[in-house]
Amino acid sequence: LELVDAQLGLITKQEMARWGLESFVGESAAMRDVIGEIRKLQPVDNTSVLIRGESGTGKELVARALHFSGRRNGQPFIVVNCAAVPSDLAESLFFGHVKGAFSGAHGNRRGYFEMADGGTLFLDEIGDMPLPLQAKLLRAFQDGSFQPVGGSSVKKADVRILSATNVDLKARIGTGEFRNDLYFRLAGYEIELKPLRERSEDVSLFITHFLTQFAGELKRTAPQLSDGARQALMAYHYPGNI
Repeated sequence: LELVDAQLGLITKQEMARWGLESFVGESAAMRDVIGEIRKLQPVDNTSVLIRGESGTGKELVARALHFSGRRNGQPFIVVNCAAVPSDLAESLFFGHVKGAFSGAHGNRRGYFEMADGGTLFLDEIGDMPLPLQAKLLRAFQDGSFQPVGGSSVKKADVRILSATNVDLKARIGTGEFRNDLYFRLAGYEIELKPLRERSEDVSLFITHFLTQFAGELKRTAPQLSDGARQALMAYHYPGNI
């Protein structure tokens, strides 16, 4: 367990370079706006940020850029896929547990919240978080306090919360599936990512980027595409999926 925690907290200069603003591809107005918003948030390390966009638009990339280009870059960046968290283990996973708290709890375990102390907790697919857990997370988000399962003492952690969703949270608030107070706690600032089909001027840049990346991995020279081949690739996509 200690080894896993150490690996989660390991931040290297290579990671900072990989997830900095230079990792973004695109020159469209929409992408320039996103980069501008990230720059605006760099000196603000406590503001919670909600990143909205369809699947595949780069929400985790934005979250990593916010962390690795900000003041918390030397601290842990913990990623949690809320859609994959089992409801019966959710409280233990987020807040940890003490030995003997339940069957199978053979020792103390730190939760995601404590692991992220000093750094960032990124909640991906926040719209799929179970409703009962939302109330418990709200308290932790408000004052940084939490109580491990089976524990008798309250702990504190300094954690920045970044979250992402591909669903309309306001619509889920209307149906009672998402807490309104949690939404406003998460959305201290909002960033919206446009799908590639709405910024077609960036498609050519992506083609060049991936050709260069794959050629580098294969230790080959990146091919130079003719204008005709490039236009054909730009036209060959499935509408609605990018």
